[in-house]
Amino acid sequence: MKLAKVLLSSGERHVAIVEENQVRLLDLTQVENCHRLSDILYAPDPAGLANFLIDTELPPVPFNQLEFLAPLDHQEVWAAGVTYKRSQVARMEESEAAASHYDQVYTADRPELFFKATPSRVCGPNQPVRVRYDSQWSVPEPELALVVSPDLRLVGYTIGNDMSARDIEGENPLYLPQAKLYKQCCGLGPCILLHEKPLPREETKITLVIERGGEEVFQGTTSIEEMARGLEDLIEWLGKENEFPLGAILLTGTGIVPPDEFTLEDRDIVSIEINGIGTLINPIVKEASP
Repeated sequence: MKLAKVLLSSGERHVAIVEENQVRLLDLTQVENCHRLSDILYAPDPAGLANFLIDTELPPVPFNQLEFLAPLDHQEVWAAGVTYKRSQVARMEESEAAASHYDQVYTADRPELFFKATPSRVCGPNQPVRVRYDSQWSVPEPELALVVSPDLRLVGYTIGNDMSARDIEGENPLYLPQAKLYKQCCGLGPCILLHEKPLPREETKITLVIERGGEEVFQGTTSIEEMARGLEDLIEWLGKENEFPLGAILLTGTGIVPPDEFTLEDRDIVSIEINGIGTLINPIVKEASP
């Protein structure tokens, strides 16, 4: 089952079950203390609760009559780095001085984890994500995102775009927060696939397509089978000496990095597809320096 937050043409916002070409709207007035998407996600039986909440008085709504919103409420967004070999190589290419650190973290027991975004910095489907005006080498990072409950259960999956300023991080690894965390720095969506059984690692493909002026300028594909770490292992490390009373979204790292000569430009279109979940599309915005 897939759940989403949607905006109708009337301006009403709803939580919905996503079907093939339409959604079923949910009535969140039926159950006490169930008023938002995360309340369903953190329930003992999210799928059963969602089915119970279907508003049977409203017809299904076709996709062309609504907009998908970022599928989060008040959760923090965190991210893991250097979980794929391709990412390890890219980080080492960015910074010769820090190459050994990236090499070591790829095989270390402790993963690289960093704070990525507050909800206000997250963009939903078709909303623009940003390249910093002071970056001349920025890329999207297509990632499987885990939806984590306050008690550190994996409850769902979505698609994340961990925008990254490679030149800023490469200049000095201590600049990582500035390379990663800024306004419109993260895309999420379009929906959440409930964790009803483990994802088939080899069959779960991540595809990145970048278009410029209507033409494809980059395409890459990987699978989560290439990830060096387990999903539950990343969640366990995230929860060590930490707490998430509102839950969390955890990006799991990227296995697709465009070549070094590539950088995003204003008005590029980034599409990230993960089979079984959907496709997240975001235009790119980069403004001139103030």
